[in-house]
Amino acid sequence: MSNEDRFVDIEIKLAHQEDLVESLNDVVYQQSRRIDQLEAMVAQLLEHVRNAAQSGPGAANEPPPHY
Repeated sequence: MSNEDRFVDIEIKLAHQEDLVESLNDVVYQQSRRIDQLEAMVAQLLEHVRNAAQSGPGAANEPPPHY
């Protein structure tokens, strides 16, 4: 195998590695955005639960209006 062939093989492998790194970076970015969204949802749910708990125990035990 000549040096030129070896360089071509190395360049091909490098191109594939660069593509893989870019793909992985995209996945990490998307996961980071999703984690941020989920953290915001958890914060909202926590606030909702706190508000429900502060409204008193009677509110949680009341039957729905259609009963």
